[in-house]
Amino acid sequence: MSRPLSLDPDRLFPADSGTRVIARRLFALVERLPIISPHGHTDPAWFADNTAWANATELLLTPDHYLYRMLYSQGVTLESLGVPAHGEAPDFDPRAAWRSFAAHQHLFRGTPSRLWLDHVLSVVFGIAETLGPASADAIYDAIGDALATPDFRPRALFDRFNIALLATTEGAHERLDHHAAIRASDWPGRVVTTYRPDAVVDPEHEEFGSALKLFGELTGEDVYSWSGYLAAHRRRRADFRAAGATATDHGHPSAATADLSRSDAEALFARVVAGKVTAAEAELFRAQMLTEMAAMSLDDGMVMQLHPGSRRNHNARLHRSHGRDKGADIPGPTDYVEALRPLLGRFGNERRLSLILFTLDEATYARELAPLAGHYPCLTLGPAWWFHDSPEGMRRFREMTSETAGFYNTAGFNDDTRAFLSIPARHDVARRSDCAFLARLVAEHRLDEDEAAELAVDLAWRLPRRAYRLDSLPEGPTHV
Repeated sequence: MSRPLSLDPDRLFPADSGTRVIARRLFALVERLPIISPHGHTDPAWFADNTAWANATELLLTPDHYLYRMLYSQGVTLESLGVPAHGEAPDFDPRAAWRSFAAHQHLFRGTPSRLWLDHVLSVVFGIAETLGPASADAIYDAIGDALATPDFRPRALFDRFNIALLATTEGAHERLDHHAAIRASDWPGRVVTTYRPDAVVDPEHEEFGSALKLFGELTGEDVYSWSGYLAAHRRRRADFRAAGATATDHGHPSAATADLSRSDAEALFARVVAGKVTAAEAELFRAQMLTEMAAMSLDDGMVMQLHPGSRRNHNARLHRSHGRDKGADIPGPTDYVEALRPLLGRFGNERRLSLILFTLDEATYARELAPLAGHYPCLTLGPAWWFHDSPEGMRRFREMTSETAGFYNTAGFNDDTRAFLSIPARHDVARRSDCAFLARLVAEHRLDEDEAAELAVDLAWRLPRRAYRLDSLPEGPTHV
């Protein structure tokens, strides 16, 4: 038997009644602000083609690794959920997949995924009952009926969600045809790209050889020589900037950086393209390339994002059968203080460089990241990321970084999602969590409420705008 679905207006606010009232007032200032989504992994084809999604499974379940990794942990196969294997969609029944998802809803109790899904069902689709075995078919059909209408096409939802800007992420070796189509259309939605060169800077990436070949074809440069390889990066970065990019993104196993001499870098690169590097040399090459990317950012103004510390594709069998990014990435301990020393020794005092740091190792918040960002002009802290993108994770981030780095050495919030309809839900959670944290500071007489009000707007709007150099967006919302 399904239960009524109703979102409490005080969700995620403090239990203490006095502090809760303050949080309400703060949230009222930011609840309806436009969304800046400066880093994510949604598909630009959605906005280029504006084609309707077929059903609830295709839209909400199959692309969301937060959901299917939990189901997989309880024995549900990825094939039965429609998750592609090396880009090839399996033959599956989307309604049966949705029923399986509904039957396992108890797995998501207390998780951020449950918060996001309830928001999507209630706010986006107007559904008034929780998802479960008894309601699965009715909700599947209601979502399908809605998706068949013009109001639920990707561009219409983008406008409805009040998204001021959304950034996708493409590889350095990938074409940007969908972004070109968006720019050529008469739709005013701001969808830009982000430069992600991992496949052509990581010798251990399984696509490195083929990606490097495409990289050369796209740029017309000799990518098998060190000078030509660097020139190809500059050319592709220019292509990405022309497609609206203001940022790069680097998903390295560690935060290691290096500052080799030119001759040593050339010799290392020669071993890389010859396929003769050890694991240590592959790490050294990735480390050198972070420093090379920082040098290029000083030239072209692109913001760097570093997302290290994920032990990617930990499930070797699943990696072989389905490829990358199938929910089997696991956090690991990450060093920043010594790892970043070579890059910071060269560029750390450059105010023109902007490097946003993320972590999956929460132990580094207070010990390493906050002290680093609280000192070096080029460093900014990204928000709680991935496994910590939750109310608890956001609170821990604020508690462990604010005392040393403050608020203004952080980048506000980005949703970093593949699931388009979860974007407003994730920003709602982030804004509520920040307002709850600020309300506590007001209640403890550590902030005046007018300061907290300004901070709430800064965290939701001004800080991501500044961190990602989105100068085309207004400096501050005029209706607040």
